[in-house]
Amino acid sequence: MPSEELSGSLEGVISWFDLGEYEIAAYLAVLQHGELTASEIARRTDVPQPRVYDTVRSLGEVGLVEIEESRPMKVLAIDPREAFEDIQRSLDDVVEDLSTQYTTPARGPEAVSLVKSRPSILRYLEDVIDAAEYELMLSLTPSLLERFESTLRRRQESGIATQILLSPAADAPDPDAFDYEGVASTVKGRRGITTPVVAVADGAYSMFATRESIGGDSGRYGVIFNRSELGFLVSAFLNTVLWTTADEIASDDSELSFPRQYGTIRRCISDLETLDGTFYATIDGRDVETGDSWVLQGRVDEVASGSNQEVATLVVATDDGLVDVGGQVAAYEDIEAHEIKIYRGTQPTVT
Repeated sequence: MPSEELSGSLEGVISWFDLGEYEIAAYLAVLQHGELTASEIARRTDVPQPRVYDTVRSLGEVGLVEIEESRPMKVLAIDPREAFEDIQRSLDDVVEDLSTQYTTPARGPEAVSLVKSRPSILRYLEDVIDAAEYELMLSLTPSLLERFESTLRRRQESGIATQILLSPAADAPDPDAFDYEGVASTVKGRRGITTPVVAVADGAYSMFATRESIGGDSGRYGVIFNRSELGFLVSAFLNTVLWTTADEIASDDSELSFPRQYGTIRRCISDLETLDGTFYATIDGRDVETGDSWVLQGRVDEVASGSNQEVATLVVATDDGLVDVGGQVAAYEDIEAHEIKIYRGTQPTVT
Protein backbone atom coordinates (compact mmCIF):
# COMPACT_ATOMS: atom_id res chain seq x y z
CA MET A 1 0.00 0.00 0.00
CA PRO A 2 1.44 3.47 -0.88
CA SER A 3 2.70 5.49 2.06
CA GLU A 4 0.01 8.18 1.80
CA GLU A 5 -2.76 5.61 1.53
CA LEU A 6 -1.35 3.65 4.46
CA SER A 7 -1.16 6.83 6.53
CA GLY A 8 -4.81 7.55 5.76
CA SER A 9 -5.93 4.04 6.66
CA LEU A 10 -3.86 4.09 9.82
CA GLU A 11 -5.34 7.44 10.83
CA GLY A 12 -8.76 5.83 10.82
CA VAL A 13 -7.59 2.89 12.88
CA ILE A 14 -5.60 5.02 15.28
CA SER A 15 -8.76 6.95 16.21
CA TRP A 16 -9.52 3.97 18.42
CA PHE A 17 -6.69 5.23 20.59
CA ASP A 18 -7.46 8.96 20.27
CA LEU A 19 -3.96 9.73 18.96
CA GLY A 20 -2.93 12.64 16.76
CA GLU A 21 -0.74 13.26 13.72
CA TYR A 22 2.51 13.28 15.69
CA GLU A 23 1.75 9.87 17.17
CA ILE A 24 0.89 8.50 13.71
CA ALA A 25 4.11 9.84 12.18
CA ALA A 26 6.27 8.53 15.04
CA TYR A 27 4.56 5.13 14.98
CA LEU A 28 5.11 4.65 11.24
CA ALA A 29 8.77 5.65 11.60
CA VAL A 30 9.38 3.14 14.38
CA LEU A 31 7.59 0.40 12.42
CA GLN A 32 9.77 1.06 9.39
CA HIS A 33 13.06 0.99 11.28
CA GLY A 34 12.25 -1.42 14.10
CA GLU A 35 14.09 0.61 16.73
CA LEU A 36 14.70 4.38 17.03
CA THR A 37 15.88 6.86 19.64
CA ALA A 38 13.91 10.02 20.34
CA SER A 39 16.42 12.08 18.35
CA GLU A 40 16.14 9.73 15.38
CA ILE A 41 12.34 10.04 15.43
CA ALA A 42 12.62 13.83 15.38
CA ARG A 43 15.01 13.69 12.40
CA ARG A 44 12.84 11.29 10.41
CA THR A 45 9.45 12.94 11.05
CA ASP A 46 7.84 16.35 11.53
CA VAL A 47 7.49 15.73 15.27
CA PRO A 48 9.19 18.63 17.08
CA GLN A 49 12.01 17.58 19.39
CA PRO A 50 10.24 18.89 22.55
CA ARG A 51 7.15 16.80 21.69
CA VAL A 52 8.90 13.50 20.92
CA TYR A 53 8.99 12.11 24.47
CA ASP A 54 5.31 12.82 25.14
CA THR A 55 4.45 11.40 21.72
CA VAL A 56 6.23 8.06 22.16
CA ARG A 57 4.96 7.68 25.72
CA SER A 58 1.41 8.02 24.38
CA LEU A 59 2.18 5.24 21.92
CA GLY A 60 3.62 3.13 24.74
CA GLU A 61 0.58 3.64 26.96
CA VAL A 62 -1.75 2.09 24.36
CA GLY A 63 0.65 -0.79 23.61
CA LEU A 64 1.79 0.23 20.12
CA VAL A 65 5.51 0.46 20.98
CA GLU A 66 7.82 -0.64 23.75
CA ILE A 67 9.97 1.96 25.48
CA GLU A 68 13.41 0.95 26.75
CA GLU A 69 14.47 3.28 29.55
CA SER A 70 18.13 3.61 28.62
CA ARG A 71 20.42 6.45 27.66
CA PRO A 72 19.45 7.39 25.07
CA MET A 73 15.89 6.14 25.43
CA LYS A 74 14.98 3.61 22.73
CA VAL A 75 11.57 3.07 21.16
CA LEU A 76 11.02 -0.50 19.90
CA ALA A 77 8.44 -1.58 17.36
CA ILE A 78 5.79 -4.10 18.35
CA ASP A 79 4.39 -6.30 15.62
CA PRO A 80 1.02 -4.74 14.70
CA ARG A 81 -0.56 -8.22 14.67
CA GLU A 82 -0.01 -8.18 18.43
CA ALA A 83 -0.70 -4.51 19.13
CA PHE A 84 -4.01 -4.52 17.26
CA GLU A 85 -5.23 -8.02 18.08
CA ASP A 86 -8.24 -6.82 20.11
CA ILE A 87 -9.56 -4.49 17.40
CA GLN A 88 -12.58 -5.59 15.37
CA ARG A 89 -12.11 -8.19 12.64
CA SER A 90 -13.00 -5.59 9.98
CA LEU A 91 -9.68 -3.85 10.65
CA ASP A 92 -7.55 -6.91 9.79
CA ASP A 93 -6.61 -5.61 6.33
CA VAL A 94 -5.10 -2.46 7.82
CA VAL A 95 -3.14 -4.48 10.36
CA GLU A 96 -1.70 -6.69 7.63
CA ASP A 97 -0.64 -3.63 5.64
CA LEU A 98 1.10 -2.24 8.71
CA SER A 99 2.86 -5.57 9.19
CA THR A 100 4.55 -5.21 5.83
CA GLN A 101 6.18 -2.04 7.14
CA TYR A 102 7.40 -3.74 10.30
CA THR A 103 11.10 -4.50 10.62
CA THR A 104 12.42 -6.57 13.51
CA PRO A 105 14.97 -4.52 15.47
CA ALA A 106 18.48 -5.69 14.66
CA ARG A 107 20.33 -7.55 17.37
CA GLY A 108 22.66 -5.21 19.18
CA PRO A 109 26.10 -5.97 20.59
CA GLU A 110 24.87 -6.46 24.18
CA ALA A 111 25.64 -9.90 25.59
CA VAL A 112 22.38 -10.04 27.56
CA SER A 113 19.10 -8.19 26.99
CA LEU A 114 15.98 -8.20 29.14
CA VAL A 115 12.61 -7.88 27.43
CA LYS A 116 9.42 -7.35 29.31
CA SER A 117 6.38 -7.34 27.04
CA ARG A 118 4.88 -10.49 25.57
CA PRO A 119 4.99 -9.14 21.99
CA SER A 120 8.71 -8.37 22.31
CA ILE A 121 9.46 -11.81 23.72
CA LEU A 122 7.59 -13.44 20.84
CA ARG A 123 9.40 -11.19 18.37
CA TYR A 124 12.77 -12.36 19.66
CA LEU A 125 11.61 -15.97 19.68
CA GLU A 126 10.83 -15.65 15.99
CA ASP A 127 14.17 -13.93 15.40
CA VAL A 128 16.06 -16.84 17.00
CA ILE A 129 14.14 -19.29 14.81
CA ASP A 130 14.96 -17.26 11.70
CA ALA A 131 18.63 -16.82 12.69
CA ALA A 132 19.50 -20.55 12.78
CA GLU A 133 21.84 -21.56 9.97
CA TYR A 134 22.07 -25.30 10.69
CA GLU A 135 20.77 -26.20 14.19
CA LEU A 136 17.69 -25.17 16.17
CA MET A 137 16.45 -26.36 19.55
CA LEU A 138 13.15 -25.16 20.99
CA SER A 139 11.01 -25.60 24.09
CA LEU A 140 7.50 -24.43 23.19
CA THR A 141 3.93 -24.61 24.34
CA PRO A 142 1.55 -26.36 21.93
CA SER A 143 -0.04 -22.98 21.18
CA LEU A 144 3.36 -21.52 20.22
CA LEU A 145 3.95 -24.53 17.95
CA GLU A 146 0.70 -23.64 16.19
CA ARG A 147 1.68 -19.96 16.02
CA PHE A 148 5.09 -20.62 14.43
CA GLU A 149 4.16 -23.75 12.47
CA SER A 150 4.57 -22.21 9.02
CA THR A 151 7.92 -20.64 9.97
CA LEU A 152 9.19 -23.93 11.38
CA ARG A 153 8.12 -25.79 8.24
CA ARG A 154 10.11 -23.36 6.11
CA ARG A 155 13.14 -23.79 8.36
CA GLN A 156 12.85 -27.58 8.23
CA GLU A 157 12.52 -27.51 4.45
CA SER A 158 15.67 -25.37 4.21
CA GLY A 159 17.68 -28.10 5.96
CA ILE A 160 17.83 -26.76 9.52
CA ALA A 161 18.16 -29.65 12.00
CA THR A 162 15.33 -28.85 14.41
CA GLN A 163 14.44 -30.41 17.74
CA ILE A 164 11.29 -29.33 19.59
CA LEU A 165 10.18 -29.96 23.17
CA LEU A 166 6.47 -29.44 23.85
CA SER A 167 4.83 -28.95 27.23
CA PRO A 168 2.43 -29.70 28.66
CA ALA A 169 2.60 -32.92 26.68
CA ALA A 170 -1.08 -33.61 27.29
CA ASP A 171 -1.99 -30.63 25.09
CA ALA A 172 0.37 -31.54 22.23
CA PRO A 173 -1.29 -32.40 18.91
CA ASP A 174 -1.94 -36.07 18.21
CA PRO A 175 0.86 -37.47 15.98
CA ASP A 176 -1.79 -39.09 13.79
CA ALA A 177 -3.35 -35.69 13.11
CA PHE A 178 -0.27 -33.44 12.99
CA ASP A 179 2.71 -33.64 10.63
CA TYR A 180 5.51 -33.37 13.18
CA GLU A 181 8.16 -34.46 10.67
CA GLY A 182 7.33 -31.36 8.65
CA VAL A 183 8.45 -29.06 11.47
CA ALA A 184 11.28 -30.95 13.20
CA SER A 185 13.55 -33.97 13.07
CA THR A 186 12.65 -34.91 16.66
CA VAL A 187 9.75 -33.82 18.87
CA LYS A 188 9.43 -34.64 22.57
CA GLY A 189 6.76 -33.92 25.16
CA ARG A 190 7.23 -32.97 28.83
CA ARG A 191 4.66 -33.00 31.61
CA GLY A 192 3.61 -29.96 33.58
CA ILE A 193 3.08 -26.28 32.90
CA THR A 194 6.28 -24.89 34.45
CA THR A 195 8.65 -25.75 31.59
CA PRO A 196 10.05 -22.44 30.27
CA VAL A 197 9.98 -21.31 26.66
CA VAL A 198 13.51 -21.63 25.25
CA ALA A 199 15.09 -21.22 21.82
CA VAL A 200 18.71 -21.79 20.77
CA ALA A 201 20.06 -21.16 17.26
CA ASP A 202 23.35 -22.90 16.35
CA GLY A 203 24.20 -23.34 20.03
CA ALA A 204 24.74 -19.59 20.40
CA TYR A 205 21.99 -16.99 19.91
CA SER A 206 19.26 -17.90 22.38
CA MET A 207 16.37 -16.76 24.53
CA PHE A 208 14.76 -17.91 27.78
CA ALA A 209 11.31 -16.88 29.02
CA THR A 210 9.05 -18.08 31.81
CA ARG A 211 5.51 -19.21 31.11
CA GLU A 212 4.26 -16.19 33.07
CA SER A 213 6.03 -13.71 30.78
CA ILE A 214 4.66 -15.46 27.69
CA GLY A 215 1.24 -15.27 29.30
CA GLY A 216 1.51 -11.49 29.57
CA ASP A 217 2.59 -11.06 33.21
CA SER A 218 4.23 -7.60 33.13
CA GLY A 219 6.29 -8.43 36.20
CA ARG A 220 8.20 -11.25 34.48
CA TYR A 221 10.93 -11.03 31.87
CA GLY A 222 12.45 -12.83 28.94
CA VAL A 223 16.24 -12.97 28.59
CA ILE A 224 18.07 -12.76 25.26
CA PHE A 225 21.65 -14.07 25.00
CA ASN A 226 23.49 -12.70 21.96
CA ARG A 227 26.93 -14.22 22.51
CA SER A 228 27.80 -17.89 22.26
CA GLU A 229 29.59 -18.02 25.63
CA LEU A 230 26.32 -17.13 27.35
CA GLY A 231 24.06 -18.85 24.86
CA PHE A 232 25.82 -22.04 25.94
CA LEU A 233 24.15 -21.75 29.35
CA VAL A 234 20.68 -21.86 27.80
CA SER A 235 21.72 -24.61 25.38
CA ALA A 236 23.15 -26.75 28.20
CA PHE A 237 20.02 -26.28 30.31
CA LEU A 238 17.79 -27.28 27.40
CA ASN A 239 19.95 -30.29 26.52
CA THR A 240 20.65 -31.70 29.97
CA VAL A 241 17.65 -30.70 32.10
CA LEU A 242 14.65 -30.38 29.81
CA TRP A 243 15.39 -32.66 26.85
CA THR A 244 16.50 -35.64 28.96
CA THR A 245 13.31 -35.55 31.06
CA ALA A 246 10.91 -35.64 28.10
CA ASP A 247 9.32 -38.49 26.15
CA GLU A 248 9.53 -38.82 22.38
CA ILE A 249 6.40 -37.89 20.43
CA ALA A 250 7.73 -38.18 16.88
CA SER A 251 11.02 -38.65 15.09
CA ASP A 252 12.15 -38.54 11.47
CA ASP A 253 13.47 -42.04 10.75
CA SER A 254 15.07 -41.11 7.44
CA GLU A 255 18.84 -41.49 7.23
CA LEU A 256 20.87 -38.44 8.22
CA SER A 257 22.70 -36.70 5.39
CA PHE A 258 26.38 -35.80 5.61
CA PRO A 259 28.43 -33.63 5.85
CA ARG A 260 26.50 -32.32 8.83
CA GLN A 261 27.21 -29.28 10.98
CA TYR A 262 26.65 -28.99 14.73
CA GLY A 263 26.68 -26.10 17.16
CA THR A 264 26.40 -28.36 20.22
CA ILE A 265 28.55 -31.40 20.87
CA ARG A 266 25.73 -33.24 22.64
CA ARG A 267 23.56 -33.34 19.53
CA CYS A 268 26.57 -34.45 17.49
CA ILE A 269 27.31 -37.32 19.86
CA SER A 270 23.62 -38.24 20.10
CA ASP A 271 23.55 -38.70 16.31
CA LEU A 272 26.87 -40.57 16.05
CA GLU A 273 25.98 -43.02 18.85
CA THR A 274 23.14 -44.38 16.71
CA LEU A 275 25.12 -44.75 13.46
CA ASP A 276 27.61 -47.24 12.05
CA GLY A 277 30.49 -46.45 9.75
CA THR A 278 33.60 -44.30 9.65
CA PHE A 279 33.27 -40.62 10.40
CA TYR A 280 35.64 -37.68 10.16
CA ALA A 281 35.45 -34.34 11.94
CA THR A 282 36.54 -30.78 11.34
CA ILE A 283 36.32 -28.84 14.58
CA ASP A 284 36.67 -25.10 15.12
CA GLY A 285 37.46 -24.39 18.75
CA ARG A 286 40.16 -23.43 21.22
CA ASP A 287 42.69 -25.02 23.53
CA VAL A 288 41.17 -25.56 26.98
CA GLU A 289 44.35 -24.56 28.83
CA THR A 290 45.80 -21.75 26.70
CA GLY A 291 42.70 -20.38 24.99
CA ASP A 292 44.45 -20.49 21.60
CA SER A 293 42.20 -20.97 18.57
CA TRP A 294 42.30 -24.42 16.97
CA VAL A 295 41.04 -26.03 13.79
CA LEU A 296 41.19 -29.77 14.33
CA GLN A 297 40.70 -32.45 11.67
CA GLY A 298 40.76 -36.21 11.92
CA ARG A 299 38.86 -39.47 12.20
CA VAL A 300 36.24 -39.87 14.92
CA ASP A 301 37.72 -42.57 17.15
CA GLU A 302 35.19 -42.60 19.99
CA VAL A 303 32.13 -40.80 21.33
CA ALA A 304 31.08 -40.79 24.96
CA SER A 305 28.32 -39.17 26.99
CA GLY A 306 27.07 -39.42 30.55
CA SER A 307 23.67 -40.86 31.39
CA ASN A 308 22.14 -37.38 31.48
CA GLN A 309 24.55 -35.85 28.96
CA GLU A 310 26.37 -34.00 31.75
CA VAL A 311 29.62 -35.08 30.10
CA ALA A 312 30.00 -35.30 26.32
CA THR A 313 33.34 -36.10 24.69
CA LEU A 314 34.39 -36.68 21.10
CA VAL A 315 37.77 -38.41 20.61
CA VAL A 316 39.42 -37.51 17.31
CA ALA A 317 42.41 -39.38 15.85
CA THR A 318 44.82 -36.87 14.26
CA ASP A 319 48.33 -37.17 12.82
CA ASP A 320 49.62 -36.12 16.25
CA GLY A 321 47.55 -38.66 18.18
CA LEU A 322 44.19 -38.79 19.93
CA VAL A 323 42.58 -35.50 20.95
CA ASP A 324 39.64 -35.23 23.37
CA VAL A 325 37.06 -32.66 22.31
CA GLY A 326 34.38 -31.26 24.59
CA GLY A 327 31.62 -28.71 24.26
CA GLN A 328 31.76 -25.07 25.24
CA VAL A 329 33.39 -24.35 28.64
CA ALA A 330 34.95 -27.84 28.49
CA ALA A 331 37.27 -28.67 31.40
CA TYR A 332 38.19 -32.37 31.08
CA GLU A 333 38.96 -32.38 27.36
CA ASP A 334 41.84 -30.89 25.35
CA ILE A 335 39.77 -28.78 22.96
CA GLU A 336 36.60 -26.76 23.47
CA ALA A 337 34.48 -27.06 20.32
CA HIS A 338 32.55 -24.09 18.96
CA GLU A 339 31.51 -25.58 15.62
CA ILE A 340 31.69 -29.20 14.50
CA LYS A 341 31.37 -30.55 10.99
CA ILE A 342 31.06 -34.32 10.54
CA TYR A 343 31.80 -36.21 7.30
CA ARG A 344 30.84 -39.83 6.65
CA GLY A 345 33.16 -42.26 4.91
CA THR A 346 35.42 -39.66 3.29
CA GLN A 347 38.07 -37.62 5.05
CA PRO A 348 37.74 -33.87 4.33
CA THR A 349 40.54 -32.01 2.60
CA VAL A 350 42.95 -30.45 5.08
CA THR A 351 42.85 -26.64 4.89
